[in-house]
Amino acid sequence: MEFNFSEDEIQRYSRHILLRELGGTGQARLKTARVLVVGAGGLGAPLALYLAAAGVGRIGLVDADTVELSNLQRQIMHDTENLGRPKVESGQAALARLNPLVEIIPHQTRLDAQNVAALLADYDIICDGTDNFATRFLLADACVAARKTLVSAAVLRFEGQLSTFKPHTGGPCYRCLHPAPPPEGLVPACSEAGVLGAVTGVMGTLQATEVIKEITGIGTSLSGWLLVWNALDANFRKIRLRKDPACPVCG
Repeated sequence: MEFNFSEDEIQRYSRHILLRELGGTGQARLKTARVLVVGAGGLGAPLALYLAAAGVGRIGLVDADTVELSNLQRQIMHDTENLGRPKVESGQAALARLNPLVEIIPHQTRLDAQNVAALLADYDIICDGTDNFATRFLLADACVAARKTLVSAAVLRFEGQLSTFKPHTGGPCYRCLHPAPPPEGLVPACSEAGVLGAVTGVMGTLQATEVIKEITGIGTSLSGWLLVWNALDANFRKIRLRKDPACPVCG
């Protein structure tokens, strides 16, 4: 792969290029990668910041909401000056300040059955940073149909979960883990149960790490595994996930 880096890029990404496992080849792959971040909130904010800092060539942000004061405890891509501004605009400005070499595409819309296929079409890897089950399942099913890799994270209170779903390469899909959404009201939202702000930062950063691994081909994929972290116990667990032959989506 031809590197073709400017002097500014060589200096900006020098700590990546020094890594034997990543080097110039990995950085070149990051430069040409296209990643869609669905949800510019607690997970999407640190995720997008680290993807931009890493030099991912194109980052799409999908969110229909505006910045609220209660967001600022964890959504570190936004600040007080941007209260009331669409999150995708606030995020685009923050990412551009961090790395003007990266293309940021704002999609100020709510993901739905009518637009999901078109949104996914222009990106290589999809990231789920949403906070509701309806959107989460819609996105996961669409990724299976489009044969797109999905890196999905979730948080609540003091816990986080993370996995990579690649059923097009033989791994399980999201519905192999959760066949159907839970009954309404069974699992509270963060707005009802609360969440420690730093937990979203840790999980969003881990999500960015897995995206970078998928793009560059380094390390071991989380496909087929669920990573669970409990902040109060400082405990990480990896749980084996297997493809469900009876899965209604990928079986």
